[in-house]
Amino acid sequence: MDNYSGNEEWILLCAVVNFGVSNKVMNVLKQQGITGGTIFLGKGTVKNHLLEILDLNDIRKEIVLSITMPSLADRALEALNKQLALYKPHHGIAFTIPVKGQVGIHHPEAPDQPKERRGVIEPMYNAIFVVVDRGKAEEVVDAAKLAGARGATVINARGSGIHETKKLFAMPIEPEKEIVMVLARAEITDAIVSKIREELQIEEPGKGIMFILNVEQTYGLY
Repeated sequence: MDNYSGNEEWILLCAVVNFGVSNKVMNVLKQQGITGGTIFLGKGTVKNHLLEILDLNDIRKEIVLSITMPSLADRALEALNKQLALYKPHHGIAFTIPVKGQVGIHHPEAPDQPKERRGVIEPMYNAIFVVVDRGKAEEVVDAAKLAGARGATVINARGSGIHETKKLFAMPIEPEKEIVMVLARAEITDAIVSKIREELQIEEPGKGIMFILNVEQTYGLY
């Protein structure tokens, strides 16, 4: 197997920014030695009464994902915070999630890894991912907000599970999916998960899936 690193520490760096800013994110990552990434289109939801009146509460977003080493991720987060002004409201968010291993990623000029990383031991935030049929994302977001979430990012996708596949004129059709990503403080994560399970009946076959990941570092959350 090519370049599988299961015993080394790797990090998934995720940045959620306004539409058109992803190229700047990629440039910042390259400046810090991170050579690649993947960009997804999505939309963000904000809780603002004036925007709801103007029908502007759904904002196009770009999501940048890149797997790298901890030392590069730390530098990249700080650079993104500075150059994209993530410390100001509505300028985007960036966070990191631990990764078990990776295949095919090379960092020939990466600095030596420190023995200990700075950062929190117990995560202050969790990333909740919910995959549902298209049109159900709004229900997920509403349920999450009822339990204390401030917003979410919705990403379009497709599913191929046995429960989701339907047929049209004897031809299998794979319906479009929506992925809802909610960043929540650790102390309210259980409440959000429970509310989504209750409202979406997520445990029933074909209703969707949900999983939770620990978030190590965050910028841009208020």
